[in-house]
Amino acid sequence: MPDLMLELFSEEIPARMQAKAADDLRRMVTDKLVAEGLVYEGAKAFATPRRLALTVHGIPARQPDPKTERRGPKVGAPDAAVQGFLKATGLKSLDEAKIQRDPKGDFYIGLIEKPGRDAIDVLAEILPVIIRTFPWPKSMRWGARSGKPGSLNWVRPLHAITATFGPETEEPDVIKFEVDGIESGQTTYGHRFLAPAPIRVRRFEDYEAKLLDAKVVLDPERRKDAILTDAKQLAFAQGFELVEDQNLLDEVAGLVEWPVVLMGSFEPEFLKTPDEVIRATIRNNQKCFVVRDPKTGKLASKFILVANIEATDAGKTIIAGNERVIRARLSDAKFFYETDLKTKLEDRLPKFEQIVFHARLGTQAARIGRIEWLAAELAPLVGADVAKTKRAARLAKVDLLTEVVGEFPEVQGLMGKYYALAQGEDASVAAACEEHYKPQGPTDQVPTDPVSIAVALADKIDTLVGFWAIKELPTGSKDPFALRRAALGVIRIVLENELKIPLVDVFLTADIEVYLDIKGESLARKRRALLRLQDEGGLSRQSAARIWNRLIGDAYSDNAAQKEDETANDRVFGLLDFLVDRLEVQFRALGKRHDLIQAALSIKLEDDLSMIVRRVEALGKFLDSDDGKNLLAGTKRASNILSIEEKKDRRSFDGAPDAALYSLAEEKALAKAIGEVKAEAGAAVAREDFAAAMSAMAKLRPPVDAFFDKVRVNDDDAKVRENRLKLLNEIRSATRAVADFSKIQD
Repeated sequence: MPDLMLELFSEEIPARMQAKAADDLRRMVTDKLVAEGLVYEGAKAFATPRRLALTVHGIPARQPDPKTERRGPKVGAPDAAVQGFLKATGLKSLDEAKIQRDPKGDFYIGLIEKPGRDAIDVLAEILPVIIRTFPWPKSMRWGARSGKPGSLNWVRPLHAITATFGPETEEPDVIKFEVDGIESGQTTYGHRFLAPAPIRVRRFEDYEAKLLDAKVVLDPERRKDAILTDAKQLAFAQGFELVEDQNLLDEVAGLVEWPVVLMGSFEPEFLKTPDEVIRATIRNNQKCFVVRDPKTGKLASKFILVANIEATDAGKTIIAGNERVIRARLSDAKFFYETDLKTKLEDRLPKFEQIVFHARLGTQAARIGRIEWLAAELAPLVGADVAKTKRAARLAKVDLLTEVVGEFPEVQGLMGKYYALAQGEDASVAAACEEHYKPQGPTDQVPTDPVSIAVALADKIDTLVGFWAIKELPTGSKDPFALRRAALGVIRIVLENELKIPLVDVFLTADIEVYLDIKGESLARKRRALLRLQDEGGLSRQSAARIWNRLIGDAYSDNAAQKEDETANDRVFGLLDFLVDRLEVQFRALGKRHDLIQAALSIKLEDDLSMIVRRVEALGKFLDSDDGKNLLAGTKRASNILSIEEKKDRRSFDGAPDAALYSLAEEKALAKAIGEVKAEAGAAVAREDFAAAMSAMAKLRPPVDAFFDKVRVNDDDAKVRENRLKLLNEIRSATRAVADFSKIQD
């Protein structure tokens, strides 16, 4: 079968756009081919800084002949209707039509058969449309061609289109079309400097080989492998170790068509600056890799760059140019770092008074105050020292005001740790400055130090509660304040550290502080004055609470205060629902049974995430067993029978069954088992032994199976029927000691 080879040759395409552009080109072309009935065997797209390329092999040479049926008039319809039908379908007479029987009568059916087109003609039609409508995130329109104004929007000026189509055994044909004055052909170009002459190509294999001869590595994965291998070998030869960076590797591979790896150096005095700052400087400004000494694990005063040319002087001029720029950038970074060290972190705090966190949530200073207070409340729950936790929460955000973080935002938190250690802060306080941002993604580690845990939770919970208070909630497609990430962070910190935290109480505590900041600074100031007195021992907790309630009563009417209490509860439980939803999403992503979460929570609203997970995991193991599967089936059968009969009788069958009406041994055995299981499972759940609760549930399986095997529920005696339906309701009630089995998917 014929193959398609397409290349769009242009000025340099930004590296960050190349991978998606190649995928978009493959998707758009192949989707159009399939829509036209041209089902292909395989397709692959490539990108370099100056070209997008696509090969699609195994395309039929011709479209299949499409056949469609057209419904005509009824049999016996007027002649005018019949003649119109014959003309529309191309039939010579009604003898060529079929008759289709229908409840409304018999109708003529005409089969319309059109000849398919040659695939090359279809491609000549669809390719220009794809080029003109290509979804670049940013595009440009440039000057006139052949005396006509340019009309094509493309990421950079498009210079040539190569498009051929044909079988392997024959000379392929050029797919003839034109886009904005650029005619398709068989000519492409090699490396801009090393082989700029035009190259005539035929099919993809020929195209790829000739490009390689012209110093262009077409496949980005091959370029990445070459860069990584050469960089490792060059570093090893000098006694160093490459610091790998996948994102930088992806970007650099998109900047070169013929990668040449070189090594440069800088003055050792710059190594006094933290390694992360050096790496960020060299990476961000020059797209270069750093190396480290394998003996010490510290950075060496060397860097690795990737050039796009084989220079006649072995790259000396290129290396010197990069060294000159990196030296200047490192000088700036060193100056920023040394300047930052001259000012203590707490001395920067007043600047936060002038920085707004959110128009409706106050300043950064107000937020830091809330985090500090909430972290202190959380500290005893996670085993953290309260004084260290408050200190860490107070200093955690201050590095945002430093020169280094202003230049390199990606090192926020990390620089806070360095500055805290430099000014003699406790190691836990310094670690929290860095770790309170964690986890920032599904693969990021969670903090494990108690002080870091308390500050990280306080930071994320304040964010969640604050935006819930002002009703800035995430939607299906938008989450501008990263509330889903904050919720997942809370979940992971709690679960992975096996913490028992009453989230409703914590959310209500945080909500009070947010509410105060929203309602008015004067009330918040009074609240904090009370807290200071309480902390200093001047007031008991009870006295502070009484004074606070009186202040609230003075500031707001009783109705307003009551209404705010109700609103706060709605916010808090709405936030808890959101957290549970995120927990379900995480379970689904990990391939776990997320339906069991709602089955467990339908019995009792639980705000202890660790307890929810332990209950769900125990329930999952139980349902994987034969006892669990059969009990689930029996319980659902009981629920289905009850639903049908309750709908029929327009009543529920609540209440205890009458033991005197049991006439069969299976009824008595089931009733006895239900009583025992209820007590045993309930006691196990109360002591949070969910495995024991599931073991108790397993005892229900034999009597439930025997009941459905031997007992007819809808007995002729109305009283016996009602009693047996009540017994079925007892099955449902017994299982609800651990979960609502009706919520569990089969």
